[in-house]
Amino acid sequence: MTADKTTNKAKKTVFKEVRAPPLEGWPQIKGYSFEEEFSFDKFLKSYLTTGFQATQLGIAIEIAKEMQKEQAKIFLAFTSNMGTSGVREQISYLTKHKKVHTMVTSVGAIEEDIIKCLKPFVLGDFRASGKMLREQGINRTGNIFIPNDRYAFFEHFMNSFLQRLYELQKQTKQIIGIKEFVYELGHEMELQKLEKKEESFTYWAYKNKLPFFCPALLDGSVGDMIYFFKKNNPSFKIDTSDYIVQLTDLALDSEKMAILALGGSVPKHAVANAALFRDGADYAIYINTGLEMEGSNAGAPIDEAISWGKIKAEAKSVKVEAEATLVFALFVAGAFRK
Repeated sequence: MTADKTTNKAKKTVFKEVRAPPLEGWPQIKGYSFEEEFSFDKFLKSYLTTGFQATQLGIAIEIAKEMQKEQAKIFLAFTSNMGTSGVREQISYLTKHKKVHTMVTSVGAIEEDIIKCLKPFVLGDFRASGKMLREQGINRTGNIFIPNDRYAFFEHFMNSFLQRLYELQKQTKQIIGIKEFVYELGHEMELQKLEKKEESFTYWAYKNKLPFFCPALLDGSVGDMIYFFKKNNPSFKIDTSDYIVQLTDLALDSEKMAILALGGSVPKHAVANAALFRDGADYAIYINTGLEMEGSNAGAPIDEAISWGKIKAEAKSVKVEAEATLVFALFVAGAFRK
């Protein structure tokens, strides 16, 4: 074969003839240009056409706008590290202004939300020595430092709280459930006059009577406190089964249901499982870094949830594969800003 023939064959291979219909009218890939005067709204809008996960975030913002326009009941699920980090402030905003209608989380988020009303967490270092921190009485979550004295404050708060609940249990002969337990935590913040309570999503859930569930209630410092309290008060009880009825009924009573899930674990599954009883959610937005290949709840994509009947096949849905502290503030700014 001559050199010209070889070259022509190579060109045909590299420059494959387009046989599919022309892509005229499709959105062009174009990011935000900083040449013009900065506009935050245009900046956020540009995410839709930037490509990769930026486009997924842009789609999530548009879906969230539609959720609100269609008056869907928004079920916000988030893991405890959201309360540990500054995402807490965005969740508090959504709760205070009634932008979401039901919340589900793990107990670390609630206890750390309360602790921050007593004493702050501080910015540390991902690479700080665990041995050194242990010797100094400092706990590390990622690059966030949480000194042990924060839990001393929390222990004082919880002891008063548990004693009040126990007296209430003895008077009424009724066992408190999980939703009521979390509600009373918000009430306790008011009773103890915590100065920074209005920064707390637990407090605003209480003030706005927003259903707030914590299925794994004992899996954290709250469980530690209850261990010591129950050793001295064996008859103290909590009903950890009532929430499944309350949460599922809220899903069944929703004309349109939307899932907004940060991370995976119990909160994400609790909300999705409640949606199963109504043949799936009408909207779903996932924001997490979970991998499908590991078969985890966090990594499960939208289509997997559809196979279980937890999200409707025709639902408006998207998964943003990103770490929530990077994108959630942008998402809230785009979809829920006043």
